[in-house]
Amino acid sequence: MPGYLSDNLTKAHMALGAWPGLAVAARALAKDSTAINAELHNEILANVPAFSDSHNPDILPDLERHCGAHTGEILRLLEGGPVGAFDFVGEHGRRCADQRFPLEATLHAYRCCHKVFARRVRDATVAAMVESDGLQKLVAAAADFTMEYANTVSTIATDTYVSHARFQSNLADDLKVNLLNVLLEGYDESDGRVAKILRDAGYLDRRQAFCVALAQPVDPAEMQNPSRAARLADSIEKSLRGTAFRSLIDIRDNTVTAVCSDMRRTSGWTAPRMDLARRLSSAFLTIGPAAVVGVSNDAPSTARIPTAFREAQLALQLADVSHRVMQFAEIPMQRLLFHLAGEEFQRVLPSWAAAYFQADAKARGALGATLRAYADADMNVLQTAKALKIHPNTIYSRLQRILDVTGLDARSYHALTELLVISECGQNRPTG
Repeated sequence: MPGYLSDNLTKAHMALGAWPGLAVAARALAKDSTAINAELHNEILANVPAFSDSHNPDILPDLERHCGAHTGEILRLLEGGPVGAFDFVGEHGRRCADQRFPLEATLHAYRCCHKVFARRVRDATVAAMVESDGLQKLVAAAADFTMEYANTVSTIATDTYVSHARFQSNLADDLKVNLLNVLLEGYDESDGRVAKILRDAGYLDRRQAFCVALAQPVDPAEMQNPSRAARLADSIEKSLRGTAFRSLIDIRDNTVTAVCSDMRRTSGWTAPRMDLARRLSSAFLTIGPAAVVGVSNDAPSTARIPTAFREAQLALQLADVSHRVMQFAEIPMQRLLFHLAGEEFQRVLPSWAAAYFQADAKARGALGATLRAYADADMNVLQTAKALKIHPNTIYSRLQRILDVTGLDARSYHALTELLVISECGQNRPTG
């Protein structure tokens, strides 16, 4: 208990205890202790709805016991006992924190108790007065005592509730981090300790599907700002509210990381549901244009989550403002290959590639666009011209320009294939 609270309550207690007849008042209150407990209980239920609304079967019995403990402590102090440590108040605060019962409701209940005790103590002490002199001072002393008592128990309850809730939150955060590390980094199924962690957390049901999602702001440097990172994590969590998905979300390596799961099928006799990854991608579209998200393929078991994590990393790297939510399954194979090859592929480009890139840049990308449209039209010039909304002669002119620069005739399947590869590489090569 903070020293100033102990001092204030002790002074008020001593001031009230100096009045003759206090022992008589204490005995009168003791005879009415059952009625006082009932009045406390009824006053709280009438004014604090949280106690009646709670579906926890322990809340009301705990309240009844706690009311009795306060009545007993008030009587002990009025009978001359010293101010104690109020361990029963601290224990009740910790229990409320464990039960996730709102602290505001507990403090409101103490205000209700104060109202009852203030009236009861005042009436009992006034009735026990030997003479009428000093009535106002006695009433003031009784009021000071009950007020300091209420302040003391409220402060102790708040301190223990908050510290215990913070301790529990830290434990939960530690468990979340450990669980996320196990899932993302992989594990050996023979490890009984890990198996117990996963089983206790409900991750070993064979009917489940898993998916990993990674999110960053469009400018990844913003993750260095803790409040911005926390807002993005909150946005991811908010996007999943109201869905059937179970999610484990944390900020890991400057990236919001979510491992999501859902029942793949309700039983062995029912059809599997639509891909979890596809449903997640739809949900993530609500997080706004300032962030990009990479989503893995579905993983059929926890052992495959590390693979899903790598898929989500690749998808995130290829996400941009035009494709804010990138699903790994939707990445074109060519783009994925060029991304994985990176600088190594740039070093083995054919000698004509630089001239082609320069010519395409001068044509504002028209040569590459023509090659892609020509391939999409199954090498049909008329259909290509229709798709690009230009004259067929323009298509022939561009194909001739490509032949002049590269020595490859795009009207040949093998040449077109090579040209498409190099053209795609040009789109993904580093700039500057």
